[in-house]
Amino acid sequence: MNNPVIYEIPDNETALTELEQKLDGGLDRRNARIILRYPTVYIHNLENSDRYEVYIGESNNVFQRTLQHYEAAKSEKTWQHRVIGDQRSKLFIIGHDHFNKSLTLDVENRLMHYMLGVDKVDRIYNRRGNEQDKYYPEDEFEEIFRRIWRGLHRCNSALFPAQQLIEDSAVFKASPFHKLTEDQKRDKEQILEIIYDALAQNEVGQLVFVSGEAGTGKTVLNSNLFYELCTAQKEDGSRYSCRLIVNHDQQLKVYQQIAEKLGLKSGDEEVVMKPTAFINGHAGKPPVDVVFVDEAHLLWTQGKQSYRGKNQLEDLRGQARVVVIMFDEHQTLHTQEYWDPAYVDRLKTEAKNKGETRLHSYYFELKNQLRIRGSQETVHWIRNFVDHQSVLPVPPDNRYDIRIFDDPAALEQAIREKAENEETKLSRILATFDWDYVDHKKPEKADYWYVTVGQWRMPWNLQLPREGIDRKTRRKLKEMSWAEQPVSIGEVGSTFTVQGFDLNYAGVILGPSVKYRDGRIVFDPSASHDKKATQYRTLADGSRQKFGTEFIRNEVNVLLTRGVDGLYIYAVDDALRKALHEAAAVGSAGAGSLQKS
Repeated sequence: MNNPVIYEIPDNETALTELEQKLDGGLDRRNARIILRYPTVYIHNLENSDRYEVYIGESNNVFQRTLQHYEAAKSEKTWQHRVIGDQRSKLFIIGHDHFNKSLTLDVENRLMHYMLGVDKVDRIYNRRGNEQDKYYPEDEFEEIFRRIWRGLHRCNSALFPAQQLIEDSAVFKASPFHKLTEDQKRDKEQILEIIYDALAQNEVGQLVFVSGEAGTGKTVLNSNLFYELCTAQKEDGSRYSCRLIVNHDQQLKVYQQIAEKLGLKSGDEEVVMKPTAFINGHAGKPPVDVVFVDEAHLLWTQGKQSYRGKNQLEDLRGQARVVVIMFDEHQTLHTQEYWDPAYVDRLKTEAKNKGETRLHSYYFELKNQLRIRGSQETVHWIRNFVDHQSVLPVPPDNRYDIRIFDDPAALEQAIREKAENEETKLSRILATFDWDYVDHKKPEKADYWYVTVGQWRMPWNLQLPREGIDRKTRRKLKEMSWAEQPVSIGEVGSTFTVQGFDLNYAGVILGPSVKYRDGRIVFDPSASHDKKATQYRTLADGSRQKFGTEFIRNEVNVLLTRGVDGLYIYAVDDALRKALHEAAAVGSAGAGSLQKS
C-alpha cells in the first residue's frame, strides 16, 4: 500500500494557486493525479499561542472548494473569517490513490474524532459527522488512516500528537464521532425517530429508557445522540433545545469540553449541566425539547443540599418534552440515589408500553461488552464475582490480564510500570471506600487521607498538590479527569473519581468490606467508611432501611469493570486473597503457565 500524499501550505489564495500550478505542471504525475483527480480531505487550522482552531472537510475538487471558503471568509459571521487568511493559518491537503467518496468521508469523520481528543485544539467548526456504512475498500481504512496521522504528526506534532495519547483521553472516549456498532446504530436511529415523533405530539415528560451494564456503550450512544440533535435543524430552520445532564463531577468536565470544542452552547446558556443546576435554573421556564441524562442511576431520589425536590428524574421530566436516560441499576452507590425496584419497573413498563401506540418501544437494552477487551470467559468471571459472589478459576486469556497480588506494594509497582508505558499509561490504582476520606478537608494529624494496608499506604481521591505550577498547566489539569492527571498515579482512586471512565489497567484494592466466608464472597457494610452508602434511607412508605450490602456490591462492580486491558487485584481479607490465588493457580495450570504475582 502506498503512503498518502500530504501538502501543508499557508492558508491563502496565493499559496493555493502556486500549488495548483505546480501540480498542473506535471513535475510529479502521481501526486497530481491523486490531488487533482481523486477526492481529498483537507484541514484548515489556525494556531494562536500554542492553541488551535480547526475545520476538517472533504471534496472532489479541493481547489474549487477552498476558493469557496476564501470567499466565505469575507463575512465576519463565518468560521472561515476566523480561521482563514491569518499569517498563522495553515492548510493541509491529503490524498491517497485508494480514496473514494466513502473512504474520504470516513477519514474526515475520524479526523474530527481525533482532533476532538487533542488537548491543544480549542474549537472544531464542523457541524455534522459523516460515518459511512459498508464500502470498498473499507478493510483498508485503518491502515490508511494510521499512515495519514503519522504523516500529519511529522508535519506538526503539537496539532497531531501520537495516536495513543489521544485514544487514552476521556474526551476521545466520550466523543460523538465514534463509529457505532450495528446494534448502537439501530438503537440510535429508532431513538431519533421516537424523539421526532414524541416532539410532534407536543407533550411533556416523555421517557426513553436505555439500560445497559458498565462498558456496554451507553456514554458513546448518549454523546452521539446529543450531538446529532444539537446540530440538527427543525423544519423552520431553528435548532432543537437540548441539554445533557450528568451528576458526576469528573464526567461533567468531559462533556463540557466536548460542548465547548464543538460549539454546542446555545447563546449564553450552558448545555451541559448537573441536574440540580438545571432543575433550579429552569424552574418556571418553558420545557426544553430534549434532556439527555448519562449515568442516570446517579440522579437523586430524595432531597439533598441545594436540591429541595424529591426525585430529580421526575423534576427533569417536568422541564423537558422528552427525557432520554442511560441507566444501570447496578451502579447506584449511595442512599440519595437509591432507586426503589418497583419504581424502576414502572419506568421500564411505561417505556415498553409506548410501543403499542407509537413507532417503537421506548425501552432499549445494550448488552455487548465494549470496554473489556477480554474473552467472554473473562467477562463472565468478573460478572460471576460481582453478581453471584463466587470465585471461579481465572480463565486464560491472551487479550486480557487478570493477576492476583499478595502485597499492595507489588500491585502499586505493577501499575506504575504500566503507567510508564505510552500504550498503557492510563493505568491507576483504585480501592473500595473502606478508609476515611472527607472531601475538601484535611485530617487533623496527617497531610492526607490514606489508604493503609500494614506498612503500605497511599493518599487518595484528588489530594496531592495540583498547585505550584504555572497557570497554563493548572488550567489544563483542571479540565482533565482524575485518571488523566499525571499526579494521580500517586493516588488511589475510588468510584468518587473513576466512575464512568476507562483505564488501560485497573489495580483494585478490595478493602475489609469485601470478604470470603464459607465459599462465598460477602459484602460487609460495617467495614465501609462511606457513610452515604451505609446510612438509613427513608422510603415512600415511611420505613427506614439500609442498603449497604447492595451499594458495596455495586461499588465493586464499578471498580472491577474499569480496565480495558487488564485487572490487578489485592484483597485485604486473608480468606478472599487465598481464594483468588487458588482460582488464578487453577486457571494458570489449565493454560500451562503460572499467572500469579
